[in-house]
Formats: sequence, structure tokens, C-alpha cells
Amino acid sequence: MQQRMTRVNPSEETINIGPLGIRFLLTGDDSNNNMSVFEVLVPAGQKLAAPAHKNDAYEETLYGIEGVLTWTVDGKPIEVGPGQALCIPRGAVHRFDNLGSEDVKQLAVISPAIMGPAYFREAAEVINATAGGPPDRAKMMEVFRRHGMTVAAPPPAK
Repeated sequence: MQQRMTRVNPSEETINIGPLGIRFLLTGDDSNNNMSVFEVLVPAGQKLAAPAHKNDAYEETLYGIEGVLTWTVDGKPIEVGPGQALCIPRGAVHRFDNLGSEDVKQLAVISPAIMGPAYFREAAEVINATAGGPPDRAKMMEVFRRHGMTVAAPPPAK
């Protein structure tokens, strides 16, 4: 019988996507694929470079630690600050922006653990290749698809 090793923050991996920082605390490997848990660090004034998307087969729950992050869920802006939590249900179109003057730290829980560090590594490769410009939409759509997400249709032109 294999013995399990239990320890605090077994993953401890930080992935940088442009100016964003993602620090994994638990992955599916650490939780029998039940959840991924990571911190999201978003600098002041930073808008998400990736397009709005929906999670096809998992819930995403956010908990505010520092600063206020504005999540747009199905077109509705929702501010999440310290001590507040937001659950984004499967299929809801969402994105986030730090519209404030303070850096943000939030905790994210993905359940089940369909999305993990591999998604962020692949997304970082696509986003970091643009040197601050918009990411290649086709490449991002493929990364999203591989990790249980669908890119939302762009908003209609005005």
C-alpha cells in the first residue's frame, strides 16, 4: 500500500503571465483531482489580456485577500474585495480587470481540478509572446479548449 505524504502548499509553483502572477498551492495531483487552489496577483490598473471565456466543466470560486478586482460575469461587473467571495458557475462568461490603484491578491479554487498549472504555462507562452499586445486569438482558443474553457464571442461592434 502506497503511503501518502501530506504537507502544506505542496505545489508552490509561481507562473508569470505578463504582469500577472499565479502561485499554485494545490493541484489536482495534490487533491485526488478534486480541486486546484492558487493565488492570483494582479497589479494596479491591469486589465486581463486574455479574452472573456467560460468554464465548461468546473466552478471557479474567488476569495479577496488584498485590493479589489472587478469581475465581469455574464455582462455584470462584480467587485470582489478583501473578505468577499464569488463563485463563477460553469458556463458563465467572465473576465476580470483591476480598475483600482492598489495591487490585488485573490485566492482561486477550481473544482474539479480540470484547470491547473499546465493551462497557465501554455497561456503564458501565448500572452508573453505578444510583448504587451493582444494575444493570438486562435492560439488562445486552442489553449482554452485543451483546459476545459471556451472563448466567448467578441462583443458586437458599435
